[in-house]
Amino acid sequence: MSRKVEQYDFSVTDARRTVAEAVLMLDDVAPSHRAALADRRERVAAIVGDSDAWRIDDAEVFGLLELVWPELLTARADLDAAGLLPARREGRVVGLHLGSGGVPKGAVTSVEVDRGGVVGDRQATRRHHGAPHQALCLWSDEVIASLAADGHPIGRGSAGENVTLAGLPWHLVTPGVRLRVGTVVCDIASYAVPCKQNAPWFDDRRFDRIHHRHGAVSRVYATVIEPGTITIGDDAVLEP
Repeated sequence: MSRKVEQYDFSVTDARRTVAEAVLMLDDVAPSHRAALADRRERVAAIVGDSDAWRIDDAEVFGLLELVWPELLTARADLDAAGLLPARREGRVVGLHLGSGGVPKGAVTSVEVDRGGVVGDRQATRRHHGAPHQALCLWSDEVIASLAADGHPIGRGSAGENVTLAGLPWHLVTPGVRLRVGTVVCDIASYAVPCKQNAPWFDDRRFDRIHHRHGAVSRVYATVIEPGTITIGDDAVLEP
């Protein structure tokens, strides 16, 4: 069973995860931005209530999704109205990756992106990956280079990002901001929490070191607002 909501295709698993994580996604913004989202967070919390998205029936979870998803799609407007979005910055695409499941992902020179993410890319565990708010995974080339310089056996695509970006101040690439990457426009929806699949890329197997609690080191997930193409060398523009 699946359903289209606001032009996005959701499986039942996608719907359950999105409803379950909706309040957490609004909490994922920078602490200085939370006040601007307080009213929206309250609305979303009221919609979800005490429902357990993993236990309610399919019809109920899709009913909640139809109320929650528009709130998440338009949350960026609250930050814009409060003057909290960063100034325009420009970087470039230095890596593109896709795979049939798991990590690392293989390098390619160009990708097509629709609202579901990179065409041809697959996730091994759909319970935790692949919902529309996780359509693209992006990471900083500077963060990867810093980890490698510390002796960790990590490189572009190792941790499963679809798009590796260089030249953008990574502390500004946070939930709520918008990027144009090639011809694709996407909104950063959340941080990508690392898991044990990423342990091999660290000499001490401490994959937690790329958790956002440690600063501007995390991969990020993005919702695709405008599909398009991305090619190595394309511009990556923060707040285009």
